[in-house]
This record gives sequence, C-alpha cells and structure tokens, in this order.
Amino acid sequence: MYFQIHQPYRLKRYSVFDDHPFYFDSHTNQSICESVAQSCYRPATQKLLELVHRHDGGFRVSFSVTGTALSQFQQWTPDVIELLQQLVATGCCEVLCETSHHSLAFVYSREEFNEQVTQHRQRLEDLFDTTPKVFRNTELIYSNAVARQMAAMGRFNVVLCEGVDRLLEKRSPNHVYAPAGGKGDLRNARVKLLLKNHRLSDDIAFRFSDTNWRHHPLQPATYASWIDQINDDAGQLCNLFMDYETFGEHQHADAGIFEFLDALPEAVLASGGRNDFLTPSEATQRYEPAGTYNAPELTSWADTERDVSAWLGNAMQTNAAEELYELEEVVKDRHAAGDEHLLDDWRNLTTSDHVYYMATKHWEDGAVHRYFSPYDSPYDAYINFMNVLDNIRTRAAAD
Repeated sequence: MYFQIHQPYRLKRYSVFDDHPFYFDSHTNQSICESVAQSCYRPATQKLLELVHRHDGGFRVSFSVTGTALSQFQQWTPDVIELLQQLVATGCCEVLCETSHHSLAFVYSREEFNEQVTQHRQRLEDLFDTTPKVFRNTELIYSNAVARQMAAMGRFNVVLCEGVDRLLEKRSPNHVYAPAGGKGDLRNARVKLLLKNHRLSDDIAFRFSDTNWRHHPLQPATYASWIDQINDDAGQLCNLFMDYETFGEHQHADAGIFEFLDALPEAVLASGGRNDFLTPSEATQRYEPAGTYNAPELTSWADTERDVSAWLGNAMQTNAAEELYELEEVVKDRHAAGDEHLLDDWRNLTTSDHVYYMATKHWEDGAVHRYFSPYDSPYDAYINFMNVLDNIRTRAAAD
C-alpha cells in the first residue's frame, strides 16, 4: 500500500491592479491543512501505527509527502509530522521521494527537476532519518525517459507508475517490471518498476462510498479475496496506490472507511501464508521483473486517459506552464544575486495543482477537477495564475 500526501499553496485572488509579492492565501491554506489533519492525517496515521503494532510488523505501508505539505505541517500541524516520524521509526513504513514542489518540472526542465528531487531527498533525510531509494514522480507521471533519468541520477532503484492498460497489452500490472530500453538480463535492470493496480486501488479511493456500486458496502473479507485471486498465474503483487486523503476526507468516516482499514490487514493475512504486506523496496528485492514496460509517452494516474492531459490538456494550461518555466533562468539569476524569496515563490507556482485547476474536461473527470478547485471556473484559475506570474516576471526583471 502506497499513499500520496499533498497539499498545495493555494493562491489569493490577485488582480492586474495588485502589485505586491504576497500571493498565497495563508488563511485558506491553514484552514484546509488543519481540517484535513483532523479528518484524515491524524486518525489515519494513528490507525496505521495501531495496525503495525497489532500485527507485529506484518502490516507495512509506504508514503510520499510533498515538500509543500511538509512545510504546511511544520507551520500549522507539527503533530502530523511527529506521527509520521513515529510510523517511519517502526521500520514498517517506507518514505518515497518525489519533486519537492509536486511539479511538472520533468516535462519542462530537467535541471529544475533534478534540483527539486535533490532538495526533497535531503529534506526527507533530515526529517525522517532515512535515505529514500524509491521514486514516484508527481501524480505518477512516467515514461521511459523518467526511468532513464532516475538511472542516470544513481540514487533510486525503484520507480512507481500507473499500470496503463493500453501499454500492458493484456498483461497483468501485478508483477515487477523493468523499463523498456534496457540491455541484457532483466534481473540486472538499474531501475525496477512497480505498477499501480488501478481497479483495486480505485475500489477504495473512488467507489467505496458509492451506494450504486454493486459491491457496496465493501467488506474487508471480500476485498481480501480479490487480492488473493491475484496469486499464481495472475501475478505476485497487488500494488494499491492512492491519495492518503482517501481515509476520512474523500471517503468520510461515516462511510465506514476507518473500520474497513482497521479490518483489512487481518483479512489479507488470514490467507494461510499466501499473502503478506511489503514496502516497495522489499517487493523489488523479493521478485524479479516479469518483463519490460514500454511507456514512450508520458502517462499518469489521473483521469480516464491516464496521460498528462489533466494538467496540459488545453491552451490555457500549456500557455501557463510554458510561461512559468520560461522565467526559470532569470528567477534563478535573481536568487543568486540575493533575492531569497523570489525562487521560493516561483517554485510554489510550479506545483501542478495550479494548472490542474485550469482543466476544461467534462463528465466524471471534470467533476473531479471541480471538486479540488478553489475557483469558480478554469478561466478564473488561468487569469489569477497569470496575474501572479506577471508580478513574478516584474520582480525578476527589476534592477
């Protein structure tokens, strides 16, 4: 089980007439951070700690916590970090690395990507006294090029990604894979891949409280039986990847999500030794790659397309992202010259949520985008972001 923990720095309403460097809505960000801590981060992490101890280390999980989330926890809910530290200290929780600002830097700037990964890796070492060996890119954005980049960095030996049906070509996501393009024995691949089982992951993350779902209410024993069916010819692993906010925030406590989580490990472990829990590093140490996973184009775990159209699917999004990264060099020059806040502000704008809010999709995908957006429309999100970016540009060009 792998969980993403993320909170962006949401922007204030910023008009063309504003001329100040205070872009982020501290009141809203604090309120949301404290609210989600109360509904999810505290009770879910306390539950995971309880489960680790109850099952004598037989229950194991993994996390990635974005730098923007860590900063907000340190400022407003430091007890959440303390709980996560306790969980990591059990030895049953692996911390994963990603970009520090949950950004699309891989798409636009490999230099910035490397800097954000390095920054985040150091922060995890400082906070959790562990050196991450597993990488997951923002929102599981992945292609063969991501694997090559990770191999070149030489710091990570496992990458998480989506198990995209069209790329699997009827194969199972329930194996370890090697990236396409490698040479020689698959067992010697410098980077190994773990693919999300999106059907079983989404049963918890999206369908759990849907009263129209034929499996509602989902019982732990039923779910454990689905996992057990993966054994033998169907695969060796069931990679359940989801937002941590699934527990208590997206799936509310009154839907029974915490009771489900409480009973799930026992149901899985009741298989007579057929099933257990592993961290990503343990999974790739136990199992060899079953084949190669070829992803020539960028994929992700978002929306029905499982590509990057959630963030770069229309002209507003691509324009905003391109203009943002066009400022990278001048912003870093100003930072080197002594402007200590400009780079931080610019990096907080690289957080992928800002362009996610600009999506103009319809149907279920559009509903998900609207659920997360603080704006009245995608166009409002674009205008507000570009107004802030114009002020960043003015600051970067100032004498």
